[in-house]
Amino acid sequence: MRTPDPHNVSTVETADWAPPLPDAPGFDHLLVDTPGLRAHIASIGDGEPVVLLHGFPLHWWQWHQVAPRIAEQGYRVICPDLRGAGWTEAEQPGLERETRMHDLLAIFEALGIERAHVVSHDMGAITAMQLAYTHPERVRRAVQLSVPPGFISFSPSLIPAFRHMPKLLWHRPGSSLRGVWADQYNAKRTPEATIDAHLAPMQRSDIDQAVRALYRGMVIPESMRLSRGAYKRMHLTIPTLFAFGRVDTRFNEPLVRRLCAHPERFADRVEFAFVDNAGKLLPDDAPDAVAKLTLDWIQRTD
Repeated sequence: MRTPDPHNVSTVETADWAPPLPDAPGFDHLLVDTPGLRAHIASIGDGEPVVLLHGFPLHWWQWHQVAPRIAEQGYRVICPDLRGAGWTEAEQPGLERETRMHDLLAIFEALGIERAHVVSHDMGAITAMQLAYTHPERVRRAVQLSVPPGFISFSPSLIPAFRHMPKLLWHRPGSSLRGVWADQYNAKRTPEATIDAHLAPMQRSDIDQAVRALYRGMVIPESMRLSRGAYKRMHLTIPTLFAFGRVDTRFNEPLVRRLCAHPERFADRVEFAFVDNAGKLLPDDAPDAVAKLTLDWIQRTD
């Protein structure tokens, strides 16, 4: 760890955020100023940094059950709201394929982080994957949840995993995103209060309007790169664990193992894990399992 930049990092009391932050005892809430961005970051614990990158349409609170379990073992767990999500504010509404990755690197600099373990879920895995391939010197070990490796072989079997995309590409501001919690890939019904907490930032017009920007500027371009095999022509040097819920029928174990056969051709060290009674929302469905898998992976010395 380097010394954080006190000119760009400030602590803000929980009561001062609007809309109100969901309840999560033990977290500190920071504002980090980087070029074009005022990033909200929730952190807990002290020690070696572990950065958790949320999915869509989620934010830092996705990790409120996972982060304390990791912090208890002597880590500083850092949960940023990525551009277009949560309580982070961007000067410009536009977003390109690697914008979030550059934002994350700027946050690392402001917080004095040279290298970190990186855990990601869903859309957050795009940023984590970009970071691991293009800036491996900034990542120690990685855990990727509910998203397969970049070197996966594309197949018609993957089409159901993208069926939600057209609706989000044409998202109308003000329309509900509650359907994210209602599809067949979830292991159990999410309480309405939990969904409300995840969607609270959508009250802000800039966050609501960012949905299309995220899909058009980042998700679609990255999906095209994946379909063209861009990451098959690269090599993953970061030890990475890919974990899935067994109820997540988009990426069941036989499909993942078939389409990711012979990973040693594309990566130095990867493993796969499958969590019982969990769907695509792994951190919500199985926070204990996610924390245990993460701690086991980042504490390995092999």
